[in-house]
Formats: sequence, C-alpha cells, structure tokens
Amino acid sequence: MALSEKLKIRPYARLLTMLGDQLIKNELIALVELIKNSYDADASWVKVSFIDFGPDYELTPTSKIRIEDDGCGMNADILRKHWLNPATPDKLKRKIQNPKTQKGRILQGEKGIGRFAIFKLGKKITITTRRQQQNSEGEFIESGEDIENILTYDFSKYDNDFLQEGGEEKDLFLEQLTVELAQRIPSVIVETDIILGATRRKRKPFGTVIEITDLKTRWTADRINRIQQNIGKLQPIFSEKNAADFSVWIYKDNILHESNDSYKRVLDHCLKNMSVLKITNGRYTCGKNTICFDMNGRPTELSFKDPDIRGLTQFKRFKELEERGEPVECGSFNFEFYIFDLNVDSENPSKYYLSKEEKSVIKEHRIYLYRDDVRVMPYGDPEDDWLRIDMARGTIRADEYLSNDQVVGCVYISQAENPNLKDKTNREGLIEEGRALEDFIGVLQLILRYLRKKPFAQYLIDKQRRNEIDRIKRGRPAELIEAAKKQYGNDEKAMAFLKSFESSYTKEKRTFEDRIQKTENLAAVGLSIETAAHDVMLLLGKAVEQQEMLIKELIAGDEIDRDGLISHLTLVRGTMSMVQSQMKDVQLLFPSTKSKTKNIDVKTVIEKVHNLYKRAFKENRITVEYSLSTQPLVVKTTDAVLLQVFINLFDNSLYWLKTVNDERKILITIDGSQQRMIFSDSGPGIKSDDIDYIFEAFYSGKGEEGRGLGLYIARQLLDRYDYSIDLAEFSKDRILSGANFVLEFVKEG
Repeated sequence: MALSEKLKIRPYARLLTMLGDQLIKNELIALVELIKNSYDADASWVKVSFIDFGPDYELTPTSKIRIEDDGCGMNADILRKHWLNPATPDKLKRKIQNPKTQKGRILQGEKGIGRFAIFKLGKKITITTRRQQQNSEGEFIESGEDIENILTYDFSKYDNDFLQEGGEEKDLFLEQLTVELAQRIPSVIVETDIILGATRRKRKPFGTVIEITDLKTRWTADRINRIQQNIGKLQPIFSEKNAADFSVWIYKDNILHESNDSYKRVLDHCLKNMSVLKITNGRYTCGKNTICFDMNGRPTELSFKDPDIRGLTQFKRFKELEERGEPVECGSFNFEFYIFDLNVDSENPSKYYLSKEEKSVIKEHRIYLYRDDVRVMPYGDPEDDWLRIDMARGTIRADEYLSNDQVVGCVYISQAENPNLKDKTNREGLIEEGRALEDFIGVLQLILRYLRKKPFAQYLIDKQRRNEIDRIKRGRPAELIEAAKKQYGNDEKAMAFLKSFESSYTKEKRTFEDRIQKTENLAAVGLSIETAAHDVMLLLGKAVEQQEMLIKELIAGDEIDRDGLISHLTLVRGTMSMVQSQMKDVQLLFPSTKSKTKNIDVKTVIEKVHNLYKRAFKENRITVEYSLSTQPLVVKTTDAVLLQVFINLFDNSLYWLKTVNDERKILITIDGSQQRMIFSDSGPGIKSDDIDYIFEAFYSGKGEEGRGLGLYIARQLLDRYDYSIDLAEFSKDRILSGANFVLEFVKEG
C-alpha cells in the first residue's frame, strides 16, 4: 500500500523579487503602477517627492522617495486581507460587481500584484494611510476615519533575491517574512494646506503616503524628466478634462521639478495647425465592421464592403475570416490620428512645413493606446512599433504605409467593449490570447493603410501639382529676359543672344497660347456633351421606342386611324424637338460655330445650363434658387463664353454637394444694377490648401476624378472680356456655407 501525504504550496520569499524587481521592467512602470493604485482610489492628485538626493539626483544615505495622494485610503482590514496578499482578487471581484469607482473611473488593476512593483524601488517601505469615511449607504463622505494605519516593510537584512538573511544563506519562505502594522491617532494625514505647483489647496483628512528608503535604483535629472513626460501621457494626451480630474506632481525636496515641457506647446501647435490630415471622432464598430471618422472636419464612413477597403493588401486577413464565416474577435473602439508631412522642404514651403524642433517633437510621439482613459504601456513609446508599421515598411513598398514618425494618435478601448484585450502581468502590452489582439491590430493597420493609400496619397498629388505651378510662376521668363538686358546692356554678343532668345520665346508663347485657347474650348465642349449626353440618350431612346411601336402596328396590318397616327408622330416630333433644343445649346460651344459678341441676359443663359443639370439635381436632391434684382444683368460677350462658365460652376457644385448629408442647395444672386452675380452652394467649401490654386490649370481638389480645367477655363474666358471671377472675399458675399464665387461684369476704365 502506497503512502501519501497532503502538501501545501509554500512560495519562497524570492517571489517578491519575481513580482517586483524582475517582473517590472523599469522604475517608470513601477511608479506608474503605484500611481494607478492612487487613480483607482479616486485620488485627485499624486505627489512624488525625491528627498535628500544630490544635485543630479545622486543617492545619499538618507535619500528617500515619498508618494502621497488624497485617495480613499485603506483601513487595517484592507491592509491585512488585500494589500499584504499577492494575487488578491479584491479588484477583480469589484470589477465584476461594479467596475466603476465613486468618481466614475473604471478600475485599472485586477491581478493583485501591481503594488509589489514597490520592491523595484527600495527595500524599506512605510505606508501611512487613513481611510475615507463612508455613510450608511456605503458612499464616501469628505472626512476621514479616526484611525491612521502604518504598515512597515523592512527587508534590508535580506539580499535582493531573499536567499540570505544577515549574510547567512537560508531557505526563506514568503510566510516567514513579517511586516509591522501599527495604528495611531491621525498625525500625518490630517486636514492641512498642501502646495501643488502654483496652487495651494486643502489636503483632505484621508489618503495614503508611501515612503521608500534603502533605494535600489540610480536616478538622474534626465531620467526624472523622462518619467515626468511619460507620467504626463498616463491619460490621453489630447484630453483637457482629465488633466484637471487627476494630476501628478514631481518634487525634489520642496522644489517642484520643472522639466523642459515646452514640447507640450509645440505638440499642441503642430496638432492644430501643421497636420495634413486630422482624423477625429473615429469609431470602429464590431459586428457591423464599419469605420467612421471626421477627416479635416468632414464626415467619412467606410465598411468592410467598400472597394477601397477590400482592395487593400491588409484586407486579406479579414477576407479569409469572411470565407470561414468567423467574426472579427476584437470589440469596438475609438481613435484619432494626426498625420504630418515630414518631407516639406524649405524650397517649396507650405503651411505644413515643420521646423527641426517640431519634427523632433512629432517623432517623440506615436500612437498611444488607452484603456478606460489610462495608458497601456509601452505602446506609443518612441522605440515601440506595436502596430508593426516600420516592420511592414521594411518588406513592402514604403509608400504603402505611413511611418511611425509621421503619425501622432490615440486609440481608446474599454474593458466593457474589449474584455479579451488584457494587460500582460509585467504591464508591457497586451496578452496575445486568441485572435482578439491580432484582429485589433489588423483593423488599425487597415485604417492606417486606407489613410495612406487614399487621402494622404491625394494630398501628395495635390502637393506635386502646387509645386509645379509655383515653379512655373517663379520662372517668369519675360521678367528674367528684361533683367538680363539691364545687366548685360553693354555686351553686344550677350544682347544679340538675348534678342534672338526673346524672339523665339515670343513665337513659342503665341503658339502655346493659341493651343491653350483651343484646348480650353475643346475641354468645355467635352464637359457640356458629357453633361447633356445622358438626357439626350434618354430622349432618343424614347423616340426610338415610339417609332418602333408605330412600325409594329403598321407591319401587323392593323388599321390605324388618322388621329392615332398624328398622335404617334406628334410624340416623336416633341421628343426630337427636345433633343434638337439640347444640342443647339451645346452647339454654341463648338469652335466652328460663329458666335458673335452681343448683349446677353445672364439669367437666360443660366436657365439653359440649369436645364442640362435638372435630371442630375433631382436625383441628388439638389435645389436651385434665384435671387434677382429689379434690373436684369445684361453683359456684352458671346453665348459660348457664358455657357462654358456656368457649366463649370454647376458641375463643380454638383460634385461637392453630393458629398454632404445636410441641405443641398445652390443660390444664384443676380444684381443687374451692380453688374455682378454670386454663385453659392451649401457644399463643404474650398479647402484652405486649395484657395491659391483653384483657378490654376490642371489643379483639382476632386482628386483623380477632377480635370483641373473648369475654373481655370472660366477665369480665362471672362478675362478675355475684362470680366472676372473670384472667391468671395467679404463676408457679405459669402451667402451659403460652401463655395461662393463672385462674377464681376464691369470693365475697368
């Protein structure tokens, strides 16, 4: 018969070393864990004091770190049952019952080991704590209990691995380590004044003070600066509300440690003014697999069904899930990204040009991850690549991905919506369990890939166009020739060459201008035919249908009375007349048509163009209204000029109005007494980046869909008659919320 005995698991004392010193990567994470405890205790502030350190934070025999807060504190029962016991399930149970604190914060801890990070910092720890009083309903009130509790750890007689006691090697078990718990009338945590930064406030008669001596870690001013910056990122870097709700202060003795935090101002300026794309109010909704966000203030909605998403290489993962009938395992989350152009050079500066300092600040910030408004470290650190962006750029074309350096952002998850995304025990990122983390990262990669391939790619195209236009403008051949004549006026050979060059340039310029004019005319004809073609084809289809019905009746030998025949033919004639009318208007644009300069009623021409767009406007719920003065607007030009101008204006408004969800409206204000008109719409308006370029040839804010000729042609045509078209400059001329164009028909002089 076999003998058996029941044994108990007896952890060695070195478990504290494993939980604290070895499990926790560095002193920053150790401090953050203690600060998170204060956050869970509903503290409004935490004060970290480095006391009796040398000039550059060199350790002295009396050096100590004090961490104090105004949280709800602990009583003796909590210290005995929870604080002293590793892996206590207290917070886990509380999260299941009610995950929110009295202040509405989501509890961060749940593993019951974060507090043991304290042993990363030192061997002697004194915890002084006073519990906040609760009323009969269990709600905290603004007073403290009558007892102040003091818990003292003194492990200085043990080596760092708890293998020796007093220099003698021993088998030390966790149960053999003792701590001292004392109680007294409150003397440390009492109502008193406390200075935090430039503010003096009343210290509440509850909270916790932790003093750590016999320190293990070497400190420097630079390390403190880095810690301060990282603590500043503990809550969302874009949020102003949380800073007032919870703040952390670092002191050296009684002097506030002021690190160089000018980067905050620089970062804030860059986010608001220097980012090419501002992606705000972002939301991925699981189940529906939709992605919604505002891009530079304009709402955008995508889904996994959109071709722009499905066409991305990164979508392969989700396509395979679809084919297997498996859902995306990560939950819904929110996000915001600020994307910068780091390649704007001083030769072609723009509003997005970043100085050396600004680039440096941007590169220090990446995409941070926050769960319930508390940062998940180390995601977002400068050396971190948790979204595998730089890794992907090393294996795939660089222009497929945004770099880590050019994106600053925050991703927000919650324990409620993402229960499968959990912290690793060592607090370094999320547990790779199941597919939840991979799916989460995959969705984020998908979003970032789309932003690079679509809107940012379009920005780069527009930038190239703007640079080309600027280079042409800077060329100024005629001005350069005149300047050269003045400089080399006494050099006969140089002057002979310049005259020959000027003559050739003038001939080439005339030829080029003639070609431009012909191209403009052809472009306008093409646009008008494109506009009218659909309606013409519909009308011709009706005519053919009517004729076929008549032919069938004749072939069948049916007797057709005279009135019926006349009715059939009248329908065909009416349809063909409408086609004829449409084509007559379009024909006015043909170069071969002799269009004479004459006095033309502007409203009549606008109505002709309006008729071309009636079907498209009806389909897209666009209304057109007129505001007329008592005096008609009559201008001296040709039908072709006005037709081309208004076709381009209507076409632009049609395109942009289709992008808005609110009221879609065009308002045409005609003032004959002032010889001017305003063409306005309720679309998204002209982007600030485009304002200087919208009247330039081949520049379009429509991306690949645009020709970049419409407004250029309109201005060129009007300019030939000394008329003008410009964006509304004065507020009185900006009638609707979108684009507002002012057309002046008054010749100067």
